[in-house]
Amino acid sequence: MRESSEELDRLQGLLGTSLSGATAHLRSIVGTAPRASAAQVAAMLHGMCTLAVSTVTAQGEPRISAVDGHFLHGMWHFGTARGAAKARHLDARPQVSVALLRGEELGVFVHGTAETLNPAGRPADPEWPEVLAYLQEFYGADAFDWEHDVVYFRVRPHWMAVYAPALAEPAPEKQ
Repeated sequence: MRESSEELDRLQGLLGTSLSGATAHLRSIVGTAPRASAAQVAAMLHGMCTLAVSTVTAQGEPRISAVDGHFLHGMWHFGTARGAAKARHLDARPQVSVALLRGEELGVFVHGTAETLNPAGRPADPEWPEVLAYLQEFYGADAFDWEHDVVYFRVRPHWMAVYAPALAEPAPEKQ
């Protein structure tokens, strides 16, 4: 878990405000109070998670694809090839939705804005060196041409809901 206490507080606030503004239908599924604390969410989302990322074409048509996602500092980070359609979509229209589904045990749904961490021909985001170090440790320093082949995005969330029914159940008693 790489989240500071300030980042966990921000994530906890986001979970609460997102749920309080959710529809009655969504609240009937996930409950009326966050079942998972920010710390529990961050702990569940360690390592690489396969995400479904939804973007929009210039004609307003939705597109969905899978990416390797990494939850760092309370936000999703993911990469793709610089020439990928999703990279072009996000460059022109940074609004994005991201979903992680693990059977019926866990669902994490985020709407937000994608921010490019390592844009071609422009200065990198100040957090890029830290994210790059993490990614190189995870995948290997030679896994990609990190400067030319891949572009990484951070999703700055404005809405987030977590479905984790097991967290609502009492923990079994120790014997």
